[in-house]
Amino acid sequence: MNLGGSELIIILIIVLVLFGGAKLPKLARSLGQAQKEFKEGVNDDSDPSDEPSDN
Repeated sequence: MNLGGSELIIILIIVLVLFGGAKLPKLARSLGQAQKEFKEGVNDDSDPSDEPSDN
């Protein structure tokens, strides 16, 4: 999926109209926190040091 500059501008305008300028920072913050928690969850599941050993 290739997005050019004009497509990104249109998407940003639509988001601005839907959510308004005052809610955008809060929305961006919550998306960032969700992404951080998702990455931490993925890293926790793949971390072999958390698994109990049979020794």
